[in-house]
Amino acid sequence: MLQVRPMAVSGAVLCFFAIGIVGSLGGLSPYPCCKRALLGAAIAYLVAGAAVRAVNAILTQAMIADRIRKGNSGDNEV
Repeated sequence: MLQVRPMAVSGAVLCFFAIGIVGSLGGLSPYPCCKRALLGAAIAYLVAGAAVRAVNAILTQAMIADRIRKGNSGDNEV
């Protein structure tokens, strides 16, 4: 299983600095640049957390289906 929090935090930090750098290169003053970067980081945290949870659910379902399939094929061979 993938860890949700570390992946979401690293995505949020990356997004924060990317938006901050783009904003400062675009000529924004520090306050609006920081506000936008913080909002972008919060959104990135939520999106990355949801994506990791979705991947975990898909992997769990695949593992369950594989175990069921292996269990059913073993019962039929006598």
